[in-house]
Parts: sequence; structure tokens; C-alpha cells
Amino acid sequence: MEYKYFIINKPFNILSQFTGEDGKSALSSVYEFPKEVYPVGRLDYDSEGLLILTNDNYLKHSLLNPENNHNRTYLVQVEGNITLEDVDILQNGVQINSSGKIYVTKPAIVRKLETEPVLPDRDPPIRFRKEIPTSWLEMKLKEGRNRQVRKMTAAVGFPTLRLIRISIEGIELRDMQPGAVKLMSRKMIYKLLNIVG
Repeated sequence: MEYKYFIINKPFNILSQFTGEDGKSALSSVYEFPKEVYPVGRLDYDSEGLLILTNDNYLKHSLLNPENNHNRTYLVQVEGNITLEDVDILQNGVQINSSGKIYVTKPAIVRKLETEPVLPDRDPPIRFRKEIPTSWLEMKLKEGRNRQVRKMTAAVGFPTLRLIRISIEGIELRDMQPGAVKLMSRKMIYKLLNIVG
């Protein structure tokens, strides 16, 4: 079998699957991927950023196995002026509801950004509210539970407004625009993901 590897900058309001549902668009509306490849993990409909697609099951299992502790880095815009104390709480673990059970998140690396990151505009844009400030965080997690980042920021009182995954291990979005797709070699993707094949 010929293994194929793609990365995409998944746009906002696109499902991490190939078939649309309930009037929502899917990856097939962005790019014509080969039939045999599937997303590794997912990004929520309302999240943006790096998504890997492949037909390599070994890579899928390696990336999705929580014991392998792969770093995933996100840029997160939250509503309100988040404090360094709140950032510290996020780093040390917060209680979230995961599949109906209380779960304490693993330690993470979280920092508040002093300036807004330079990003492609989102379509549609975040609703601007002059009287409510926003803050930007960079969050590096080694786990990826359902809507985890959003649940974490909400747990400290700061709802997530915009969420972009910018890297998985050594694979980075860099200057990829929303909807952009890159084909990668097996050698390069294994090296960047620190997977021994």
C-alpha cells in the first residue's frame, strides 16, 4: 500500500470529516483528498488549524495513543482580561467534565501573549465588543480530550472566542492560509512527529 500524508489548515466552520451534515460543510468542500485517507483525531467545527490526514494506521495509533504524550500547541483568544494567576491554574490542571465524568487536566504549558498574534482573518470574524477586552494565550497540551481547551478556559471563567491549533510536535502551520493543504513524505512526517517507524 502506498501511504499518503497531508496536512491542512482547517478553516472555521468546517467539520473534521468528509461528509457534511445538518447543513455544515466538511473537508471535501475544501480539497479533494484521496478516498483512502482520513483525519487523525479532529478539530471541532468551530476550531481552526492543523489537521493531519493519512491512510497510515501506525501513525494514527501513535499520535492518538495518550501514552505517547505528543505536544499540541494552540493559540486561544478568550473573553476578558485573564490574569497570571488564572494562567497558573490552567498550567497546573483544572477540573473539566469529560464524557460525563469529572477529569483533572494534565499539567500544560500556558502563557499569556502580550500582543495579539498575526493571523489570517476568520470568516466570519469574532464579534467585537468594545466594552469587553479579550486576551490571547498560547497553550501546549499533551492530551486532547473533546473540547478540552474550551472547557479549560471556561473553568477559570474565560470563555474561548477563537481557537487555532498551530502545531503538533514539529509540524507547524507557519504561513499556511485557511484551507491550504500540503502533501508530506513519510520520512519527514515521522521525523517531525518524533515517531519511530
